[in-house]
Amino acid sequence: MVRKSALIILLMGLSPILSHAQFVIRGKVFSVDNKEALPFVPVAMKGTPYGAQTDFDGNYVIKCSKLGDSIVAQYVGYKRMSRAVNKQLSEQVINFPLKELGGISLDEVVVKAGENPAHRIIRNCVKNKDKNNKAKLEAYEYEAYNKLEFDLNRIPKEMRTNKMFKPIAFVFENVDSTYSNEKPSLPFFIIENLSQFYYRKDPTRKKEVVIASKVTGLENASVSQVLGDMYQNVNIYDNNILVFNKQLPSPLSENALFYYKFYLQDSAFENNQYIYHITFKPKRVQELSFSGNIWIADTTWGVKRLEMTIPKDANLNFINTANVVQEFSYSDSTWFMSKDRLVLDFSPNKKVPGFYGRKTTSYKKIILNQPKADKFYEFADRIVVDEGALNKSDEFWNENRHDSLTVREKKIFKMIDTIQTLPIYRTWVDVFYLLIAGYAKVNNFEIGPYYNLVSYNKVEGLRLRFGGRTTEKFSKWYELNGYVAYGLLDEKWKYSLGFKSFITKTPHRQIVGMTFRSDNEILGQSTNGFSQDNIFASLFRTNPLTNLTRVSGTEAWYQREWFQGLLTKGILVGRTLMPLGTQRYLEFQDDGSVKPIQSIYTTEFRVNVRFAWKEKYVGEGFSRVSIGTRYPILQLNYAKSLQNAFKAQYDYQKLVLNVNDRIRITPILGYTDYTIEFGKIWGILPYPLMELHGGNETYIYDYMAFNMMHYYEFTSDKWVSAAVFHHFEGLFLNKLPLLRKLKWREVATVKGVWGTVKKENMQVLLFPRTLSSLNRGPYVEASLGIENIFKVFRIDAFWRLSYQFPRSADNFGIKVGFQFML
Repeated sequence: MVRKSALIILLMGLSPILSHAQFVIRGKVFSVDNKEALPFVPVAMKGTPYGAQTDFDGNYVIKCSKLGDSIVAQYVGYKRMSRAVNKQLSEQVINFPLKELGGISLDEVVVKAGENPAHRIIRNCVKNKDKNNKAKLEAYEYEAYNKLEFDLNRIPKEMRTNKMFKPIAFVFENVDSTYSNEKPSLPFFIIENLSQFYYRKDPTRKKEVVIASKVTGLENASVSQVLGDMYQNVNIYDNNILVFNKQLPSPLSENALFYYKFYLQDSAFENNQYIYHITFKPKRVQELSFSGNIWIADTTWGVKRLEMTIPKDANLNFINTANVVQEFSYSDSTWFMSKDRLVLDFSPNKKVPGFYGRKTTSYKKIILNQPKADKFYEFADRIVVDEGALNKSDEFWNENRHDSLTVREKKIFKMIDTIQTLPIYRTWVDVFYLLIAGYAKVNNFEIGPYYNLVSYNKVEGLRLRFGGRTTEKFSKWYELNGYVAYGLLDEKWKYSLGFKSFITKTPHRQIVGMTFRSDNEILGQSTNGFSQDNIFASLFRTNPLTNLTRVSGTEAWYQREWFQGLLTKGILVGRTLMPLGTQRYLEFQDDGSVKPIQSIYTTEFRVNVRFAWKEKYVGEGFSRVSIGTRYPILQLNYAKSLQNAFKAQYDYQKLVLNVNDRIRITPILGYTDYTIEFGKIWGILPYPLMELHGGNETYIYDYMAFNMMHYYEFTSDKWVSAAVFHHFEGLFLNKLPLLRKLKWREVATVKGVWGTVKKENMQVLLFPRTLSSLNRGPYVEASLGIENIFKVFRIDAFWRLSYQFPRSADNFGIKVGFQFML
């Protein structure tokens, strides 16, 4: 009896504890449009005091002793959603796929005798940016953990059931069940990256050491670099934020009130301070800017949480969703980022398959204001991949990753490994590479480029070419390349044979190379123009190509990258130039007469220097790609002839300085690109060795050429040229309702060149009747155009403003261009 009484008393004592957590409801809140998790969403149970707020990953948990009939999730910019609660279950999962409203739905607020209260908060936050911006700290360092996943999404049912996809049908059986309405996606790759990041303010230095990187889907260490924190960084305290090479105003810029509308939504008292929740959206339709939510702490006026996206109507191509979510923690008198998420949805439109990317970053082991010694940072910003970073064990990752992998992510790792072993996967990769790079892969060799295989001109007639290069499968240290071509009209063979090889890859890239070549060239075109054997040039010429030069020679070179951004190259080149077609070389004699000569011989030593401060690259091999720099790019090219060496006939020196940059004044006015070039030649030499200013005799736009100038029209031995391109980014057309949906963008260009030719150089070879100097004044042309037509085309109308032709119609032209722009 005593035992029974004791048991009853014990149960009665425990009953309040047991009842306190009798029911558990958990789930996830996400956007029904892009299936991305929504953080900081209030979730409440109707008729009870119980509720919760979703975490950074959109998850919530409610523990309660009493259940209501329903549970509600409501968030700014999304429709309110209520879900029924099953009172028969002690534990249950209830997810909320919230649907976006057409725009941010806000009740009208009338403020009298005062200002918008959100404006005061924003101004205080802007005023205190220097205190809260990590870039203003003397120094900081942290450990960053990055996780990136890319998927092929929106795969329709008819594609999944297609025979072509049959080998990977198992992929569509492993969709995350959290998103009940999600269409299956095919993962490309998933990457984990652990790095240590270091920053010093004065002088500004950055260094990132990639400690570990796990890449599934791609075998390329450059991916580990690009994934690092130095490449991917959105700083809300900057006045302008560069996203996809587009400048967008920050909601905390000095002129934020000019670009955005702000609304105070709520305030809450947390940790002895008020946190203000403010929503913001663009003031003008289709303007490149953000919309979203920001939580600001009073007293310190620092950002505690941020959630923003690029509006759907923004004049931006191929990006359906671009979300940034950041969470900050207060440490040592500074709000420092603790988590960061970037979500991107790429596709031509929402009805066709596209690419979906998620990048999540977390920060730990934060150390403030303890700078390292100068030698530690090195001269320029640098990303270093530790030896063995790509080969860390599973045990290492289990101990060091900031967040454990979800069941879905573990499946993806195994899934991608399996997919890569399938022949169909390799076929898709090769087809994509052919379209982008122009080469078809055949074992250890690449055939191409495909656009040079067949062409036509008046000198050679139908021209056939076959060539290619070795791949990294053949060797990662050297490359062999070459081609042979044959003209059916001139019945002559042309060829090229070359190689290049790395001497060192780290810490400084050093490459040597040599080329033997004998082929026809157009001397008077820009370096960006189509080669004479390009099929597109053959189809879209404005005039028949009759003036070619047979250039035969040997070139040997050595290139060194001193640090990322400074590149030097030494070249020894010998050439023989022979006129073809209607062109003739007529040499002046002592008595004033002219005599035809067959060839011109020249040997030069050249030095090229290229400086682009903080320029970043993607790729490790010979064909790495620059992803740009925010600073001007300077190029200095010097050439000295070696008279009498290998039959060289002339003694001269040539110096050219080129500067180009992009100026971003304000986001609303677009941006301006400019190029300025100065050049001078000392010595006596014939016109084929002088500066033949680049013309364009095709209907295709060439941004480096004078598009209304002909080939062999102007030459100089001393010159200055300038080109200014302004992209208005839809500044005017966005204001016209009928044209707004087309998302066309305006562009204007002005180009000019002024040069001279000294008398001695005009008396070496007789100038062709089409060629002249610019001694009478500068050549100038201008254009107005529309770009972003069907997202990839542009059309420009050109006017020749000086050295005009007799017929006015010949001073006007239309050029069409193809360009991939976001």
